[in-house]
Amino acid sequence: MSEGRSFASTSLTRHLVRGVVGFGALIAAVALIPVTGPVSLLLVVPGVAALRGCPTCWAIGLVQTISMGRLRRSCADGVCTLEPAGKRDYEAAKP
Repeated sequence: MSEGRSFASTSLTRHLVRGVVGFGALIAAVALIPVTGPVSLLLVVPGVAALRGCPTCWAIGLVQTISMGRLRRSCADGVCTLEPAGKRDYEAAKP
């Protein structure tokens, strides 16, 4: 994954709320089909928007949000590793 592309949220709470809204809307869209018919499928749009595209994107963002500022990638001689970030690196990663 490139450095410029991130699915992370600014906080874990915000990311989890987005997940509840997104998955809730997707589940409601399917569950309400017997009651409201195909109109309930309109809930898919805000569900996908809350998840920023797909459930996998949301899960990747969850991992990024949890690890943001705690891990640092370093590459040397074509080998990349993840290392715990020092306190100074953690402070620099905060938005």
